[in-house]
Amino acid sequence: MKRITKAVFPAAGMGTRFLPATKANPKEMLPIVDKPLIQYAAEEAIAAGITDLIFIIGRTKRAIADHFDKAYELEVELEIRGKTKALEELRAMLPVNVHYIFIRQAEALGLGHAVLCAEPAVNNEPFAVILADDLIDAQPGALSQMTALYEQHQCSLVGVQNVERDETSAYGIVATTPQAERLHKVTRIVEKPKPEAAPSTLAVVGRYVLTPQIFHYLKHIERGAGGEIQLTDAIQALLAVEPVLAYEFVGTRYDCGSKAGYVEATVEFALKHPEVGEEILQYLKAKFCK
Repeated sequence: MKRITKAVFPAAGMGTRFLPATKANPKEMLPIVDKPLIQYAAEEAIAAGITDLIFIIGRTKRAIADHFDKAYELEVELEIRGKTKALEELRAMLPVNVHYIFIRQAEALGLGHAVLCAEPAVNNEPFAVILADDLIDAQPGALSQMTALYEQHQCSLVGVQNVERDETSAYGIVATTPQAERLHKVTRIVEKPKPEAAPSTLAVVGRYVLTPQIFHYLKHIERGAGGEIQLTDAIQALLAVEPVLAYEFVGTRYDCGSKAGYVEATVEFALKHPEVGEEILQYLKAKFCK
């Protein structure tokens, strides 16, 4: 039985919906309270038993690599100032058993192409894919839920949730047959269908567990929606040779690729933050509960 120990983080996109904030700063580095989105994604992966974190970055995304590098000068400064708690938190970001791998995506040719860039590091093993701007608040984490299912079923899985029918054109949408509670067998997957053509309202959202066979189809499919290499098209091709399951994860997803979703996540995570939660709660009560 194979276990998932590698996760791919596609992070080479331009983040145009957050300009000018993302002009020089990757959208994955936008903070939710005091941690960037990419760190939440990495922590979710590590909690799921991932030991190899593979980041697909563009030439303007060096801040991501810097974030996961050891900061000697900062650690020394914190130690001199006696800021022990901050120093411990900083060092805890980099568990000793975790490896960080950075691969440059020379051209932005879509999510499928970003995943394909990871093939040399994945090395013919099953692996996870996490989109950092889909922030999922769950315990256990969404990826932990999915890797546990992979160990049972040994096949590819996609994380899904129901969306409004008029939103289907923003997602990959699956047609399914029931398998178990929250678990469905995928019969078809369509990238960004119009509402009237969508096979269901089950949308794929930012979490995948894939077998290495996906790379064969990523290499051979034609460009799809937007002229890009679409991961959904490769998964559709994969269905011809092996099963793919859709899992309705337990948790709350925040679409941090949109401004509204990003602000919602910031408010919700701030309310739960041990340092500022009570202060934010009192502010909101004073502001809106008059």
